[in-house]
Amino acid sequence: MEDIEAIVVLQDPVRRQLYEYVVDQDHEVSRNEAAEGAGIGRTLAAFHLDKLVDAGLLVTESRRLTGRSGPGAGRPAKLYRRSGEEHHVSVPARDYRTAADLLAEVADGARLDGELRAAAVREGRAARAAAGPVEGLDAVRAVLSVRGYEPRADADGAALRLANCPFHVLSERHPALICGMNLALLEGFLEDTEGLRARMDPQPGMCCVTVESSKNNDD
Repeated sequence: MEDIEAIVVLQDPVRRQLYEYVVDQDHEVSRNEAAEGAGIGRTLAAFHLDKLVDAGLLVTESRRLTGRSGPGAGRPAKLYRRSGEEHHVSVPARDYRTAADLLAEVADGARLDGELRAAAVREGRAARAAAGPVEGLDAVRAVLSVRGYEPRADADGAALRLANCPFHVLSERHPALICGMNLALLEGFLEDTEGLRARMDPQPGMCCVTVESSKNNDD
């Protein structure tokens, strides 16, 4: 029921616009920033943002944006970011997550890492073939966005940091197995893309893999 309620909340176009704005940022978003990003008033933005929090789609924290504390520092601002919760809706309910977890547990125990990575490379190649010509970081970014990675270009535009892991729950339970699979999947996808490579680069709150320019990289 909670998953259905979360999806219903996003049916409102203003809430969906606010949600998409918040998750597209690489930092926590204040009410003022969200309101400006959505082109609406701060009070209306605050109302809809808190509805997204109630639905478990966003989480909040309070922090003084000035970095100061004590008298005269001002009130802490309420900041929003995407929740780590996953929401799936299927009627009647289907439990693919348990099946995936059991399969990962068996593969982990049987040390089938190599076989899984080989299968992931094949899947990456197939995804590349289905996508058609993909050249350059912007084109890769567009494809990975559709596949749920939430790619974000770094400051110099030479790499894509993946803000979301499509395999988040499994990677927490079987990190070596699933992160290795994820890397192999993206390696297969980028196999014929000149000047780009995928490499392991785990960072808190991010996907374990980064896509970057391979120029001048011999390692």
